[in-house]
Amino acid sequence: MSSPSEQNHLAHLKYRPDIDGLRAIAVLAVVLYHASPKWLRGGFVGVDIFFVISGYLISTIIFGSLGGRGFSYAEFYARRIRRIFPSLVLVLAATLGFGWYVLLSDEFRQLGRHILGSAGFVQNLVLLREAGYFDTAAESKPLLHLWSLAVEEQFYIFWPMLLGLAWARSGRSVLTWMVVAVGLSFALNIGLVYRYPDAAFYLPFTRVWELAAGAILAYLGLRRQPHHSGRSREWQSVAGLVLIVLGLLVIHRGKAFPGFWAVLPVLGACLCIAAGPGAWLNRHVLGSRPFVWFGLISYPLYLWHWPLLAYARVLEGGGDPPRAIRFGAIGAAVLLAWLSYRFVERPLRRREGAGVVVGLSIAMGVLALIGGAAASRHLAPRNDAAGLQGIVSAGSDWAYPDGMQPFQVDGQTLYRIGDGPGKALLVGDSHVEQYGPRAVELSKERGGDVRPLIFATRGACPPISNVLEDRDPICGERFDVVRRYAMATPEITAVVVGGCWTCYFDIGDARAQPQASAPPPPDRYYYLDRQSGTRHYLRGGDGVDRAFDALAAELRSFKAAGKTTYLLLPIPVGPDFEPRTRLTGDRLGAMQASAVTPMAPLTASQAALRERLRRVAVDSGAIPIDPQPTLCQPDGQCRRTDAQGDPIYKDGVHLRAGFVRGAATYLDPALLKPR
Repeated sequence: MSSPSEQNHLAHLKYRPDIDGLRAIAVLAVVLYHASPKWLRGGFVGVDIFFVISGYLISTIIFGSLGGRGFSYAEFYARRIRRIFPSLVLVLAATLGFGWYVLLSDEFRQLGRHILGSAGFVQNLVLLREAGYFDTAAESKPLLHLWSLAVEEQFYIFWPMLLGLAWARSGRSVLTWMVVAVGLSFALNIGLVYRYPDAAFYLPFTRVWELAAGAILAYLGLRRQPHHSGRSREWQSVAGLVLIVLGLLVIHRGKAFPGFWAVLPVLGACLCIAAGPGAWLNRHVLGSRPFVWFGLISYPLYLWHWPLLAYARVLEGGGDPPRAIRFGAIGAAVLLAWLSYRFVERPLRRREGAGVVVGLSIAMGVLALIGGAAASRHLAPRNDAAGLQGIVSAGSDWAYPDGMQPFQVDGQTLYRIGDGPGKALLVGDSHVEQYGPRAVELSKERGGDVRPLIFATRGACPPISNVLEDRDPICGERFDVVRRYAMATPEITAVVVGGCWTCYFDIGDARAQPQASAPPPPDRYYYLDRQSGTRHYLRGGDGVDRAFDALAAELRSFKAAGKTTYLLLPIPVGPDFEPRTRLTGDRLGAMQASAVTPMAPLTASQAALRERLRRVAVDSGAIPIDPQPTLCQPDGQCRRTDAQGDPIYKDGVHLRAGFVRGAATYLDPALLKPR
């Protein structure tokens, strides 16, 4: 390690072109994955490679400074501002400006929150809070990718402090503390990834091990002898690249990630860096001019590529743009990245004096203020006409679990209205949640006439034993807890079972196998035979009949336990009921809300499903609750607007709270105390 006389407050790294080449692999993998996931299913692990590189480089600077004249937080963060703010300010400003021009008010309000979260480097936490059943499609969030930058900056709040304390105590304890940090973070990652995958993905604590792995490499690199076996270098380089390529090819979004799978890119990146610049692959491949060039623009390329792809999707109405547009956006991102690097990043990074840091900080603060104004509706987008507002307002009219009190049952959060004997338990998914506003309103209007109510729901979780979907492994466990709670609680005297039955069962020919060229189905629900472990898929299998049998058995078990049992039949759903289908015009031009007829037809398959569910209820001794006499005419025409022409649906499959609050009286017999 250098002597103090050879050090500034912050050490300067010796440039390694092979690390820029590794950056190139990381950014090109991410960009290709986002442009066409089918081409490189594991491309998103490029972010994990970035984490290792960042942890290595920054920790090398910190260790060099601690071994020299000491570490300066002011210099450290000033250098970080010079490094990351120039292109980030430019991209945030461009994203905000274009968003003002093309987005609707709810989309622009969300973009304002994301601008604010990105400027404050808490975007990962903003996205984690938004994650859930009604979350906007990730592909339409222009600043989704900045979660990783937030994780890095949160890491660098506490990491220099931790290293400084360990260094002051004893230089030898630094490695111990880093290994402990890696172990704890990795254990937390494994503990959360199956039960709370969104938290495992976005939280900084579950990513510390990736950045700290690079830090351990930096510490070992500073301590070891500079010359080691050439054969060792070559094998490390080869093994590292093999692990990275393996991760890119075998990992996909269906895997529990980060989890154990993240070890592949993390260990691969560590081995590549540890091999040093002298290894043949590092020198001739990673250190080659094309790789180095992409590595130099990797940061602005990462910043630019996703907003361009996201806005292309927005302009296509939420669907995937044609391949030519997607790769055209990538080409534009490469050009903008080079321009940003050449004319913004490099000049500002090299300019002397504190004025650059102050100016960049002020610019970021201004963007945060504008984002806050957009998020709080003090700044409206261009597309903000009254007719458009009516459509947008319908999409955000959701009030569950407002007016309810949360409580815990075996680690599961349920919600209640009132307390006491004679409770009614409402079990299901978001199609039960949509009736929360009616339950709250009825309790206000009728007071003591209303049963104490408990809502035990989870979006997209069918309330049927052993009907599961791997993307949400908590569903089965939660329903089992709720069922045991209902059976073991004498105060629960009524049970209402409901769900988006059309979503699960109205799937056409369930046994028909999709063609190889067909898009993947929207879900993969299956009935699990506990004895054999066999999965009977609802789509492409024989799971539908088994699921109906399981539902009937569930209703009979509640009935046999002395509970008054209700089965909530489905509401009409489909594109005809989606308010946003009324939007016409061009996002780049003018948009309008077109008028529609107040009624839309109920499909024959939905009518048949309703009748089958009604028979299941009657045959099982349950009472069917049927919304369709309220929502539909005898001729099969069903309401989609109210008397004023406003939508009564939130989206294509859920009623909006404003309508349910006063009109869903068909649910009242299950909510009121028996006379």
